[in-house]
Amino acid sequence: MAAMPAGSTTLRLDDHELPAVWLRDNCRCPACADPVSGQKLFGITDLPADLSIADVADDGCEVAVTFAPDGHVSRFPRGWLLAPVTADERTEAGKEFGAGLVEVAWEDFRQDRAGALDALLRRGFVLLRGVPVVEGAVLEAAAEFGYVRETNYGRLFDVRVEADATNLAFTGREITPHTDNPYRDPVPTVQLLHCLVNAADGGDSGLVDGFAAAAVLRAEEPEAFAVLTRTPVTFRYADADTDLSASRPLIGVDPAGRVCEIRFNNRSTQPLRAPHAEVSAFYAAYRTFAEIIARPQGRLDFRLEPGDCLVFDNTRMLHARTAFAEGGARHLQGCYADLDAVASRRAVLRRQAPLDQLADLFAGPGAADYLGEAVSQAAHMLQTASLAEAAGAPDALVAAALLHDVGHFVGEVGGGDLMAGVDNRHSHTGADWLAAWFPEPVTEPIRLHVAAKRYLCAVEPGYREQLSAASEYTLTVQGGPMTAAETAAFEARPGAADAVAVRRWDDAAKDPAAAVPEFGHFRPILARVLRR
Repeated sequence: MAAMPAGSTTLRLDDHELPAVWLRDNCRCPACADPVSGQKLFGITDLPADLSIADVADDGCEVAVTFAPDGHVSRFPRGWLLAPVTADERTEAGKEFGAGLVEVAWEDFRQDRAGALDALLRRGFVLLRGVPVVEGAVLEAAAEFGYVRETNYGRLFDVRVEADATNLAFTGREITPHTDNPYRDPVPTVQLLHCLVNAADGGDSGLVDGFAAAAVLRAEEPEAFAVLTRTPVTFRYADADTDLSASRPLIGVDPAGRVCEIRFNNRSTQPLRAPHAEVSAFYAAYRTFAEIIARPQGRLDFRLEPGDCLVFDNTRMLHARTAFAEGGARHLQGCYADLDAVASRRAVLRRQAPLDQLADLFAGPGAADYLGEAVSQAAHMLQTASLAEAAGAPDALVAAALLHDVGHFVGEVGGGDLMAGVDNRHSHTGADWLAAWFPEPVTEPIRLHVAAKRYLCAVEPGYREQLSAASEYTLTVQGGPMTAAETAAFEARPGAADAVAVRRWDDAAKDPAAAVPEFGHFRPILARVLRR
């Protein structure tokens, strides 16, 4: 349970210590965060400089914190407060390391992109098989991952032998493991290479995991690793129309020392201008790192066939090519994109996942009878949402009306237990479960909709008499009409008025003859109010 002395600046919750300023800064109530965008409505200097915790209420599901000196009350799902720190996926801490190709058929990818996006972000690459063998198809593939990053090479570029080539990639020479465009700031973080023709003798592809190679260097030669993380190297590319340069270490690390970027391209490095000792130390470390990268056991070799599209993290994976006879036909098309868009696409897909789960609940457990009423549970919730929508309620309140009874399905104590005389606290269970995806304007009316029935029984003459027999029975299990003190406390709760509105629609939504839309009708509304 929560504990803190009066006037404390720290909340102790189980084995967690949570600063008062952190709690207040992360308050999600409508006064502190915009219900639609989720963005904060205040700055750090708007908070009291002498912020402390005046009181804490912990019911095992929700923690309510009252702050001093202004009396602001913030409510947090307990599970959210105790959630573990997640790894930064842009660093080695958020990566997976393994052997073998990660392959996905193009048609499967078009149906479900999540696995390929996750592979790119965590394994560093994915090989799409069966991409249409037509020029420009690489741009269609890139659009599935994010946005094309246009460079001096254009939106796409051709990798084939050219006369008077301005880049060794456009010859038949061997290309050793490297990252592309290290002379850019920022560097393109995703590269795609789509094979149109590969009939040449040679020209096989290879990948080396730069993060894994850096980890080996750190383990075997820690001082060399340190040198390569602190020595800036200038990379440059120039032609008749372009002159690009950037200075960065070969191994980029975050403030915690975790590897987050590799820039390795011997073709574009410029002279290192530094004191003799630093130059000597750099070259010794550079050679050691290059030797690790060249180890056969760290390289994945394969041959791209027409229709194959290799997509990889250009800040992590070094790509290579064996030499090939320039008289043979070999034609790839490539383009660049960026990892932030890939991560965004995956996050949006994950955000949609709970909607699939909710649809399954409505189609599965929701088809069961609704606790002694003449309608199914799903029909009752759909009716409730339809009444809210017809009343012109905002999206968040329509969502609350739709989802107000999901706690009957997701708790350890179900609706059947409630009818057997055990309060399943489905309002709290549902609100806490939904809080992972939905903001307070959705979850708080759900949390309070049972309390709203008890409230209305206490303050509104005649309300109790219109309850159905089943609702009258559950009222007695759930505590009966509120006392005067409970009534005052309820009225002070944010979301109380919305909970009363949901309660009234709830009471009216038990008509077996009512025509209501399917769950899919409300899905766009749920998508709009998902927590961002």
